Amino acid sequence: MSLMTDNLIACAECDALHVWRPIAAGERARCVRCGNVLYRRPRMTSDQMLALVVGALLTFLLANAYPIVDLEVQGIRNSATLLGSIVALWTEERWLIAILVFATTILFPLIDLLSMLALFLTVARPGRPMIGFTTLYRFVWVLRPWGMIEVFMLGTLVALVKLSHLAHVVPGVALWAFGALTVLMAVVVSFDLRWLWVEPGRSA
Repeated sequence: MSLMTDNLIACAECDALHVWRPIAAGERARCVRCGNVLYRRPRMTSDQMLALVVGALLTFLLANAYPIVDLEVQGIRNSATLLGSIVALWTEERWLIAILVFATTILFPLIDLLSMLALFLTVARPGRPMIGFTTLYRFVWVLRPWGMIEVFMLGTLVALVKLSHLAHVVPGVALWAFGALTVLMAVVVSFDLRWLWVEPGRSA
């Protein structure tokens, strides 16, 4: 990540200093020395991102409230939720796996979304002091790599393909919700949070 002050930005690859200049939505600024992307201006505004984060939170609740898949084998039907799968791993004494699955698919993504919600809500209050904004901003950058919704989604799809040869598989509401959540999270994560600093009247 490139380091940025009020009017200077350092390239993350070669440490060359550049003067920060405003660019149009969707454009990128590159280092004149090595060509690395210094920063890009998001196409969406902070208000639009706030709506996306709220939508992602609602989708997250749906994904964890309903079964991911229904399995039918010899007339016996069983459904599985993400939380139920974590509890099953815990009861089978696979504690480390249960903790990792819970942390990377539920805890960290939820904290990430709630932190992003707090950031955008803070930005949406013009003229008010942004108490704790810097701490929350850094916390999001540290936490973000630990959310692995997309890895879970890929693993689930692979498992469903293999199970389709052994049982009748019916996708549940949560599976579609996780698919939508993966897309929403990709959009949310792609937003360059550094642009929240350049809005007029902001202070840490």
